[in-house]
Amino acid sequence: MALGREIATWFQGRWHREDAMVIRAADHVSWLGSQVFDGARQFEGSRPDLDLHCARLVRSAEVMGLRPPVDADTMQGLIEEGCKLFSPDAALYLRGIMWARDSAPGIIDFVPESTEFALCIETLPMPGPGAFSLTVSPFCRPRPDMALTEAKAGSLYANNGRIMAEARARGFSNALSLDVNGHVAETASTNVFMVRDGVVLTPVPNGMFLNGITRQRVIALLRADGVEVREQSLTVEDFHGAEEIFVTGNIAKVMPVARFEDRILPPGPVAARARSLYWDYALGH
Repeated sequence: MALGREIATWFQGRWHREDAMVIRAADHVSWLGSQVFDGARQFEGSRPDLDLHCARLVRSAEVMGLRPPVDADTMQGLIEEGCKLFSPDAALYLRGIMWARDSAPGIIDFVPESTEFALCIETLPMPGPGAFSLTVSPFCRPRPDMALTEAKAGSLYANNGRIMAEARARGFSNALSLDVNGHVAETASTNVFMVRDGVVLTPVPNGMFLNGITRQRVIALLRADGVEVREQSLTVEDFHGAEEIFVTGNIAKVMPVARFEDRILPPGPVAARARSLYWDYALGH
């Protein structure tokens, strides 16, 4: 148990009904950050796009140079097995992790074949809409030539963490972060959308933020529903003029923004529709 949550860990061939310790002090990852992860969700008995999350973890590992010890199908099967350890209606966070254990002769690089794998499933309530607020962060996203932006790498999240911590210290839930060209990228933990004149606008993927699975799903659902969605470069000023703002990510899936900086945003129809479409999709699969 951790923070009042029920946890199960799969490691080295079996499930542990605890927050099991899996990384050793001398593992390469423990001091040099050679780790990738991915997170999926179970809520209301559904695990939407679990196959895509598993496949992305394998791709992230390969981008980092790790040698994945399991394939996506095997991982998905293990997660589905692990979910049966919990109540069928439990809200769960489903996290797969891969990391390097052994250092290569150069010490800084690692031995790809030493890649280890674990799963962590924990209870985590789905946040409800109503009080989510955004500010603008002073911290930027790195370019692809600066960091492994193609991967969902744990080493990227120190920057995400300071983005969120700085925003929370000022009384906000999260913050828009910019890319190195001054355009809005995403928040510390979600992709972001805005609505203007009934059109949904979202930053175009440019290698400086994660093109999220939930982001892609929501775009497809809105377009199939007849809503115009444009991916384009956006500025902070664009968001100041938005009629609605909402975010997408694995923790809450679709969350309307109730306050941006000092401006209150009343509940809007497009964000509500996006959330409804996503729930219908998730519960129908």
